[in-house]
Amino acid sequence: MDQRVRRGRRDEQDPKVRAWFNDFVDFLIANDTDFAYWPLVGWHQNRQGNGWGLAHWDAAGNRMFIDDGDDWRAPAWHRLVGAAAGGARPVDTWRMLGVDHGDLVQSARMRGEPDWDPGARKAVCPDGQRLIGLSHTGSRGLCSDTGGADQWDAGYEVVRDERHVTDDWAPGFTKFQCPPDSFVTGYAARSADLSSVLCGKVGEPPGTTGRTVWFDRADARPPDAHGGDFASGHFKGQCADGENIAGVAWSARVYSPTREPDALLCQTIRPRDE
Repeated sequence: MDQRVRRGRRDEQDPKVRAWFNDFVDFLIANDTDFAYWPLVGWHQNRQGNGWGLAHWDAAGNRMFIDDGDDWRAPAWHRLVGAAAGGARPVDTWRMLGVDHGDLVQSARMRGEPDWDPGARKAVCPDGQRLIGLSHTGSRGLCSDTGGADQWDAGYEVVRDERHVTDDWAPGFTKFQCPPDSFVTGYAARSADLSSVLCGKVGEPPGTTGRTVWFDRADARPPDAHGGDFASGHFKGQCADGENIAGVAWSARVYSPTREPDALLCQTIRPRDE
């Protein structure tokens, strides 16, 4: 048994050990890690047993509890559970997408919607995430919630043409671009060809300045890119943590007849307090 658990036994008599235990509980409270510690269930026989739990049961089902009045740890327990909660710190998450074997719609919301590109293999990021990377070949994608972007909650639009393109950010290439109030949250492929992109609407422009990221002949990822190698063996492009994908460019050329992604339009995320 871990020595720290042994120092939390109800039968502990050493005043130094009891003082250590109370100091340890204060440390948990001060660092908002109170959720991480307190053994729950132990056993007893005639109120003697392993002594480390909040509650103990004997073979007949009789319970012994920390609030029975004879447990020196009870004040520390109530101090711990009564402390103001600081809340768990948010952690960035990442999810890889691929359509090798069919649809991979990770969004519960989109699974309840009609087929937005019939006949194509579709991939959609989980709710609360956005597409942040694509591979040139292999139809791989990378989703994330990094950077504090707004979640799309105002509908969606499927884009199959250049109707929303205002600036030629990839000259000579066909561009699927989301409207100003949206960012890319999914994509569809037919064979190796990019068929469409799914744009999640947030009600107001989610980005400000934009830049073009080319990945048709080499990887183009930030120096500190997170998310791992989401398309091993394929060229891939990835926006920075504080950006979202606003558009995808492709071109069918003589030496590359398929319509595979070649460039991303990465937009800086609009701070939420603007």
